Amino acid sequence: MVERRMSLGILAHVILILGVLIVAFPIYMTFVASTHTTEAVVQVPMPLLPGPHLIDNYATALSGERTGTGSHASVGHMMLVSLITALVIAIGKIAISLLSAFAIVYFRFPLRMAFFWAIFVTLMLPVEVRIGPTYQVVADLGLLNSYAGLTVPLIASATATFLFRQFFLTVPDELVEAARVDGAGPLRFFKDILVPLSRTSIAALFVIQFIYGWNQYLWPLLVTTEESMYPVVIGIKQMISGGDAQTEWNIVMATAMLAMLPPALVVILMQKWFVKGLVDTEK
Repeated sequence: MVERRMSLGILAHVILILGVLIVAFPIYMTFVASTHTTEAVVQVPMPLLPGPHLIDNYATALSGERTGTGSHASVGHMMLVSLITALVIAIGKIAISLLSAFAIVYFRFPLRMAFFWAIFVTLMLPVEVRIGPTYQVVADLGLLNSYAGLTVPLIASATATFLFRQFFLTVPDELVEAARVDGAGPLRFFKDILVPLSRTSIAALFVIQFIYGWNQYLWPLLVTTEESMYPVVIGIKQMISGGDAQTEWNIVMATAMLAMLPPALVVILMQKWFVKGLVDTEK
């Protein structure tokens, strides 16, 4: 029995290590490419060990002083645009979803469930179906190449509303009665009881929505035409030259490595809250 358990443990560790290597190898190769010259990156075979140009390549990427074709916006500014966009989308989604779920669960008004199902039905519409009309509205309002155009159409979230609604339905009725006896109004009950109870769910949704906002590609590709409003994901795409023009792959890879850092940092710093928000059901 002991030998069997030991063999299963070894097998599990081997599979885990292989999985980590498969996932981590492309990231490692991206890092290696970001430390070499363009000529070294495009040669066959590509170097497998880091080169001596790490500082130069990352400094060039951050400053935007590139010599190749394509976008020359600084990576630092593009990451700032992505950070603002991701924060506005994450915080906006959570705030609107909390309020809408609170209204649906705790207020009795006509067509309450009809409004909920109207929100929920939007999950069945693919992004490609909604993106054309949404772009037309944003263009008519003059919101192209603006933070409002990048964020406002992405703030509404049926998924977050549904999750908060399900969470509020599990809150004991005794808490509602106790708050009513103590003279707490709806907003006081929401602020002092529901929001503190929801903090782990809020943290988990913040991580998910921040990464969602940071990784946006299709929508920013449509509504941004000026380099000053490029998120970093669009910046990477614009740095890749077409035709016979030479792409500075070392700078592209350095930009990709820099673009990975904020989402990874958010996941690492909020990992405990993220896990608790997904599995914790205590009230």
